[in-house]
Amino acid sequence: MHTPPLPLTRDLVLIGGGHTHALFLRKWGMNPLPGVRVTVINPGPTAPYSGMLPGFVAGHYDRAELDIDLIQLARFAGARVVLGAVDGIDTDERLVHVPDRPPIAFDVASVNVGITSEMPELPGFADYAVPAKPLGQIAANWGKYLGGDGPASVAVIGGGVAGVELAMAMAHALSAKGRESRVTLIDHASVLNSTAPKTTATILQNMKGLGIEVVENAKIAEVTKQGIKFVDGRSIPADFVTGAAGARPYDWLARTGLALDSGYIRVDAHLQSSNTAIFAAGDCAHLAHNPRPKAGVYAVREAPVLYNNLRAALGSGRMRCYRPQRDYLKLISLGGKSALGERFGTSFSGPLMWVWKNHIDQSFMNRFRDLPQMKALALPRQRAAGLREALGDKPMCGGCGAKVGRNALRTSLRNLPPPKREDITPLPGDDAALLTTGGVHQVMTSDHLRGFVLDPVLMTRIAAVHALGDIWAMGAAPQAATATIILPRMSPDLQRRTMSEIMETATDVIRNAGAEIVGGHSSLGDEMTIGFTLTGLCDKKPITLSGAQPNDVLILTKPLGSGVLMAAEMAGKAKGTWMEEAYGLMAQPQGAASAILTQASAMTDVTGFGLAGHLQGICAAASCGATIILESVPFMAGAAELSEQGIRSTIFPENRLIAPELPGGSNADILFDPQTAGGLLAAVKAVEAEALLDQLLRAGFTAAIIGHLNSAPGLRLQS
Repeated sequence: MHTPPLPLTRDLVLIGGGHTHALFLRKWGMNPLPGVRVTVINPGPTAPYSGMLPGFVAGHYDRAELDIDLIQLARFAGARVVLGAVDGIDTDERLVHVPDRPPIAFDVASVNVGITSEMPELPGFADYAVPAKPLGQIAANWGKYLGGDGPASVAVIGGGVAGVELAMAMAHALSAKGRESRVTLIDHASVLNSTAPKTTATILQNMKGLGIEVVENAKIAEVTKQGIKFVDGRSIPADFVTGAAGARPYDWLARTGLALDSGYIRVDAHLQSSNTAIFAAGDCAHLAHNPRPKAGVYAVREAPVLYNNLRAALGSGRMRCYRPQRDYLKLISLGGKSALGERFGTSFSGPLMWVWKNHIDQSFMNRFRDLPQMKALALPRQRAAGLREALGDKPMCGGCGAKVGRNALRTSLRNLPPPKREDITPLPGDDAALLTTGGVHQVMTSDHLRGFVLDPVLMTRIAAVHALGDIWAMGAAPQAATATIILPRMSPDLQRRTMSEIMETATDVIRNAGAEIVGGHSSLGDEMTIGFTLTGLCDKKPITLSGAQPNDVLILTKPLGSGVLMAAEMAGKAKGTWMEEAYGLMAQPQGAASAILTQASAMTDVTGFGLAGHLQGICAAASCGATIILESVPFMAGAAELSEQGIRSTIFPENRLIAPELPGGSNADILFDPQTAGGLLAAVKAVEAEALLDQLLRAGFTAAIIGHLNSAPGLRLQS
């Protein structure tokens, strides 16, 4: 008897990917609360770890070592990820607002967004400086600056611990690169006014040894392209300026209606705000019962309490109190592989302290680098023959990776009788059916996708673009659509929320394509599936597969690799940055590309059967062959690397049989990778190819000329 998954009944929304939420997600993945749908919202796919920023700036760590991969972490935790910056919370309606998408509803929410070092009141800062927080921006900008050459001039605004760590790290890195440099640390008062005298003296001596100039009691008038101007008329040249002073809460918190303290969310001992459905942790929170300075150690220690109390708020267990420690070991990087440790007014410094600091930092990050792998499904001892082989050695992919194999599909359709209606034109193998009504050509198609991301908005965007691809491939203008939605089992409240997100997004995508949604059907099932049936109108003869001619040039409008990337993401092996780019490419509409390619001899969209399979469809319909120039085929970021590791989509073996004559290899195998919402593949006249490619590139498509057709049958590879 089939046992369906347990229904979802509550929405938990985590706003921000800070240290507390990252630890929460890891703990949740090991012991989730059944019935809860978890959503994490963050501006990007990674969350930099603040403790290692000075080490990265100094050159001791690579950029990737700094980041917690939220895509991988969310996959482990079974959470959906929304990439975007929250700009408001409606506490009355319990909605989180993120630009360019429908609001996200919650039953319980938690805020862990950190703080910002932006200085909007300082003239010129937004244009010519980089805030030290959030960390992603300074990490990216410093990497580019350090990679330059010639003399360097750097100014760090803010003489607290964060500022002096950055200044020493920058001075060390520039010296190690052999660049002549001037590093200046600026503060409106005295530097290091919150550290013990011995600690201050040690750090000042170290900065002197690094040649750092310290400017105290200086009021800045403005930041310019040339550097810093002071109120008293002095100026300091600087072509890289960062600010680590005046860390402040994000402005949108003031509009939430929550009780605040100096802009930070006031929380009680349970980490609960004035609205009992909203919690907060880390630097964005103010511990009203026991105020503490802003420090990552508190965010880390809050994680188990937040985990317990969010579960309690969702209906399981009792609240616990958070009792922060009175003091903690402060570890301060000194530029090189040396550090200073201070606690209870006593400090020690030297290489051994760096070893200890590095051990602590690496141990923290290893919690997210070494996530437990998914366990293989245990098969029953008594089972039918062939079950293990049918199951395979990995989970079934989503998107077009879950497509029925080409042979099974063709065999099932081969013996169907031809249409008897005179207004239906048979187009075997083409992208859409061709109907003729009153002399008007109409194309019709249907497509759906098994969910491969938990965010219904992103899934809907990709599914709609995927279905529209068949209409665009025929050179038609989308006309009308019906939606077919299967939701996983969930409560009526969550059904309403999810359907609202899906239909608002679908309407947006379909309407922007020039069509309207006119109806549909919905039901509940084991997992999310989203599909559309579409019609399109042709103002001229539709573009079919059979019009291709030998010597036509092949143009592809999107890179390949979505199948291998999604397979890797399911296994926790794809970088979040790769997936962010892949999702963006899959959600990119192809209407403008179709309009540019309106004179193509033949055109199709590259989807489940891969580039090789769909190209063979063109060749079969036109009785010709093709040569693919492998080095000209564009790949999504990470696709070649993952293919080299042997990662393949579940449908890859069947796709590979489509053209067994083609050589294999990591890059060549991507030609058989099933694409979800893939690009258009067009055969165009050789004399028009370069001009069409230029138009596509200027329109924002990652297009390329990838080969040509020839008279000899079969596919060939030119490498």
